[in-house]
Amino acid sequence: MKRKIYSILFILFVLPAFVFAQDYTEKLKEIDAYAQKVQADWNIPGLAIAIVKDDKVIFQKGYGVKKLESSPSATYARLFAAVKAKNSEAIKREMSAETHKFAEFVAGQQKKTIEEVISNGFTATTFSATLPQMRDERTKDNFGALEVYSEDKGKNGQPVWEDLPFVFENGDWKLAVGEMFKGTYEKPGVGQSIREEQSKTISNKTDTNNQSKESNRVDENTLFAIASNSKAFTTASLAILIDEGKIGGWDDKVSKYLPEFQMYNPYVTSEMTIRDLVSHRSGLDTFSGDLLWYDTTYSADEILRRVRYLKPVRGFRAGYGYQNLMFLAAGRIVEKVSGKSWSAFVKEQILTPLGMNRTTTSVKDLKDNFAMPHNESGGKLRALPLGNIDNSIGLAGLNSSVADVAKWLRLQLGRGTFEGKQIFSKERSGEMWQQNIFIPVNPNPAKEAPTQMFNGYGLGWFLNDFRGKKVVSHTGGLDGMITQTAMMPQENLGLVVLTNSETGAIGILRNKIFDVFTDSPKRDWNAEALERAKQGKMREEEENKKVDASRVQNTKPSLMSKDYAGTYSSQMYGDVTIKEENGKLVLRMIPSPNFVADLEHWHYDTFQIKWRSSVNYNFPRGWVTFTIDGAGKTDQLKINQPNNDFWFYELDLKRSK
Repeated sequence: MKRKIYSILFILFVLPAFVFAQDYTEKLKEIDAYAQKVQADWNIPGLAIAIVKDDKVIFQKGYGVKKLESSPSATYARLFAAVKAKNSEAIKREMSAETHKFAEFVAGQQKKTIEEVISNGFTATTFSATLPQMRDERTKDNFGALEVYSEDKGKNGQPVWEDLPFVFENGDWKLAVGEMFKGTYEKPGVGQSIREEQSKTISNKTDTNNQSKESNRVDENTLFAIASNSKAFTTASLAILIDEGKIGGWDDKVSKYLPEFQMYNPYVTSEMTIRDLVSHRSGLDTFSGDLLWYDTTYSADEILRRVRYLKPVRGFRAGYGYQNLMFLAAGRIVEKVSGKSWSAFVKEQILTPLGMNRTTTSVKDLKDNFAMPHNESGGKLRALPLGNIDNSIGLAGLNSSVADVAKWLRLQLGRGTFEGKQIFSKERSGEMWQQNIFIPVNPNPAKEAPTQMFNGYGLGWFLNDFRGKKVVSHTGGLDGMITQTAMMPQENLGLVVLTNSETGAIGILRNKIFDVFTDSPKRDWNAEALERAKQGKMREEEENKKVDASRVQNTKPSLMSKDYAGTYSSQMYGDVTIKEENGKLVLRMIPSPNFVADLEHWHYDTFQIKWRSSVNYNFPRGWVTFTIDGAGKTDQLKINQPNNDFWFYELDLKRSK
């Protein structure tokens, strides 16, 4: 009898403790290595990851840099990441042309492949397990040098500082091993190791210069713009107000709280509920009206006033259309009901109770340790200024770190309770995770998501399945920053991935983490995504060739340049002006002062758009076409600007002046 009791006690108490105390070391090592490879393969300046399991943060780490800088130390950091990821193409990117030639020569002499020759980046410092210390960065003219700490023993048995050569080439610093061996490298001064007067003890401390390099590294507390991941904070705010009885429920009419709010169709205006706002079933197209809030001077109320001019593309509640402006309306409801700004309410009711003390609701509040956004322009990665989107209350305003977001994930997985504190009720949690609108399942499930059975949107959250298990997630995207939060409630597992560039890395890492923690068959999501990107690039190049071939040669504009000048107005958007400046046409979008473009003649009355550097979005080629009325004057301006986020065709610009 006693043996049975002991067995029962073991099952009840000892076994759960054993399961709870699982060692995830090997799983996390695999994820860590994969993250380094993904960062190198996609040339991501910086990223950060946190993983929550069973209400504990079991992993949080930053990779790379907050801001891409043109310096020998920045180049070395990328080189080190590329070597660790065993990415030969990324290694080659950090080498000068002369170093490429030298590597090819060595490969021929040693009868090896060039990939084998450059595998360690031509330096012993890359054998270190983590990015080694750097110091004494020196530059003069086009040459640079940097001392990097090497764990290899020197002649006296002590670790040494390796002085690495660099050359400035094609706008960036490159490793200059080839120049050194050719004899064309000019060293920019004596290194610190020699300057230490041949001291027997070589300092292993980071000097002041290295501290500045350390401060550029991403860590678990580095802030990123989490963009649309903010939407779930808005629905959580609404849930709190429902729990408090200040809002009757998700099916309360929007007009009850925002009587001035109007949609294009009066019936939709009268029937629109809070649930409709936050589940993307308004009848508007995905991203419809986003030119109203993105980089404009319009206030939140002025943006919402103009929503009435947006034409629906489907019936009310008839289908899914991702809608930022409806979340703006939801944010205003939070403000109207609470009597506080959306920012103040979120801070008071969510951020402070969770201890998310570094998270901000505006870029104006960023003080230290924040990442800068990056995207490509002209085939080269560039750092962008921080985007001010303070007019986008409720839809995209938060800046946070993986350490802070991990607390948010614990709250969500705790069904509204965090460390014994209830923020919102379990009932509200269930409602937010309940599907309200269907989204078509991936059209190619056999290739990309072979096990996916459903896809939809709840209240502030995407809902689908991964290998038969429910996933609650959201992504966020602003210029130069792409982010992801995701949870697998059945596994009590959550993750956050924050990046400061525009790649598909967030989905790759999400899938990898889910695979590892569900002991799923190994699948190289990264390799598959790289191949899709490669194929996409080839299709883009083919499409560009077709566009070039369709251009009608030897045509002239119908009018003189000055006759195209004027003001073209959209009831929904506002004014766009065309002016002749220094003999060329210049387009300006008045509500968005940064949106300025030079127009170059393409054919007939069509001009190619050349956006100026003040535009952060990386638009592909676009065109404007002027239509001519019977009197021989321009009467309409049509903007054909292909992209995935902003619908210029909605502007309907007609000449007003």
